[in-house]
Parts: sequence; C-alpha cells; structure tokens
Amino acid sequence: MALTPFRTSLVDQACKVGLSVWKGFKTMSSDPKFPRILKVIGTHGGVFHCDEALACFMLKQLPEYQDAEIRRTRDMGILDTCDIVVDVGGVYDPERNRFDHHQRDFNHTLSTVLPHIKNKNIKLSSAGLIYAHFGMQVISEVLKNQNFQPDTDCLQAVFLAVYDGFIEEVDAIDNGVPMYSEGMPKYRINTHLSARIHRLNPEWNYPDEPTDKLFVKAMELVGAEFLEKVSESAKVWWPAREIVKCAIKTRLITHESGAIIQLNERCPWKDHLMQLEEELGMKGELKFVIFHDSTDSWRVQGIPIQPDSFVCRVFLHSKWRGVRDEELSTVSGIPGCIFCHATGFIGGNKTREGALRMAIESLKAAKLENGE
Repeated sequence: MALTPFRTSLVDQACKVGLSVWKGFKTMSSDPKFPRILKVIGTHGGVFHCDEALACFMLKQLPEYQDAEIRRTRDMGILDTCDIVVDVGGVYDPERNRFDHHQRDFNHTLSTVLPHIKNKNIKLSSAGLIYAHFGMQVISEVLKNQNFQPDTDCLQAVFLAVYDGFIEEVDAIDNGVPMYSEGMPKYRINTHLSARIHRLNPEWNYPDEPTDKLFVKAMELVGAEFLEKVSESAKVWWPAREIVKCAIKTRLITHESGAIIQLNERCPWKDHLMQLEEELGMKGELKFVIFHDSTDSWRVQGIPIQPDSFVCRVFLHSKWRGVRDEELSTVSGIPGCIFCHATGFIGGNKTREGALRMAIESLKAAKLENGE
C-alpha cells in the first residue's frame, strides 16, 4: 500500500530523529579556527523516565539547543555549569533555566504556569514544564521544518491538543496521579509511552548496560511519536475542528431550531463538537448532525452524551428503528430513506433534504414524548 504524503513525511521525520539526537552527545565545532560554544542540557543519570527523555527531545527541536550536549549526572557541580537543567536539582526557576518538579512544595499545573489556560489541573513533570515554557516555540519549529506555517489560532489550538493528547498523560503517570477519583477520568492514556520507555532501561541482571546509549533510544522513541502527534494535530485534527466550528456557527442556516448542524466535509467531529460547545457556552444544545457519506448518500446521526458513547441526546424516531428502504420511507413519510439503526443513533437517506427531515421529525417526536 502506498504511503500518503503526510504519512511519508512522518516516516522520514522519524528516521531523522536518531541522527539529531546523537548530535547532543558530541561536542562539535564548525571550524577549528572558529569554535562554536555549544549549549549543555543537564538531566539526571541512572534509570531514566519518559518525562526527561521527552523534555530533552523537545529542547533539541529549538535552534538554541539543537546541537546541545546532554549530560546525564546527579553531580550538582556539573549540573551548575549546564545551560538548562531538567528533572534534577530540586529547583524550579525559569529565569535560571532550572526545571525540576520533585521538590516537596512543587504543585504547578499547566494552568498555574499559564494562567490564561483554564482547567488543566494535572501536576506537571519535567516534560510538562518544558512544554509549558517552550512548547509554542517547539511546535512552531517542528511545523516549520515540515514546511507548514500555522496561523496563531491554529498554533494555540495545536498547543492544547498536543498537551491533552500526549503531554498530560506523561505528566500524570510520572507524578502518580490516579486516573479516576469521582467517576470521570482526569486524563486519557493514549500512548503508553511511560511504560515503553521504562522497558528500555537495563534489566536487573544486566546492570552494566550503558544507560546513556539507552537514553538515546528513549529519546528516539518518544521523539518520533511527539513529532507525529504535532503533525497530526496541525494537519488533520485542526482542519476537522474548523469544519465542525463552521457547522456550529451556521447551524441556524441549516435549521431554525439551531439543534441540527451540517458538516461540509465528513470528518471526525465528536470530540471537537463537545469542546466547542463548552467554549461557546452552548453545552448540550445540539442534537443531530448531518453529513454527506462516501457512498454519495447522506447520514443523520444523533449527538452522543459523551464522544465514546452510543447514548444520544436525542435518538431518531422510535417507529423507524430497524426499518429500511421503501418500508422506512413509507413509515416516516420521507422519500429516499435508506435505513435507521435498531438503536436509533444513526440513519441514512439518499438526499440532504431527506436526512434533514429525518432529524427534524425526530426532534418533534422527542418533544412530544417529553410533553413539550
């Protein structure tokens, strides 16, 4: 199967990760006559974790630290000479480029470091700290290297998407944050990177295996997935969000109730819709979405109470469920019907007008059932 240009670029980028990481373990100069003074990134030696591997990788995406040497040690004398220190040293001081989170009084979250970002309450690891302070620049550099120039709105949205879908998991697991406390998950596990990075450490019965070389492998692994997440967020996730946002803004054109939206292109929409509803202060107002299907027909789908749920805010008409084709058109009085799922969460029609009518009639039926 041929790779798409997007997937091909990800594979190429992943292959470059190892080469760029190895640069950090060498002291380099451009010309013996004009030696370059390279930056030094300090982090702890011994057993490594996902958070400092990711933190170091992100720093090396920045021009300032691209060729930086990485020194893994717990010797404070050596760490004091480093230009930036992550995950060791017991100090969080951005002005001095010190980014540790192990000290007893450390309780920073993304929302405390960046107060304009609300409701991000997971304690930060060293990865989260570096992302909070340098993440926007890191994302810009990554996308620039892929010849993609995001506008400000895209960049800000991608920053949050990468945090939610990638960084937050690393922060929570490194800090031992329970996923559940009151029924709803505090975060999602999307990558299992923390466990995979942990397995790269030397086994108990191979204590002499060089951890510095294994740390390079850890950076390669976490770095490749970070690059993929940034690329996917900017090139796939963001365009879908814009489609859903447009559908919400034009919902009164679709139907006067404002409860039905039409997607101009078929795309992943559930997570975007929930987030945008909350941002726009209209949580729960939307009931149905219609969109053009790949088979050149139209779909009408009830909006679920949660993105991963089949329980809808409003289902399709109860009398239609499990009925198909001409029989469904006769029962509903709507020409061109194709099907209605047995649970009523989705249906199909040959035309946009038919799909829209299925949504409208289902709204009316739900109001009658609720005595409205």
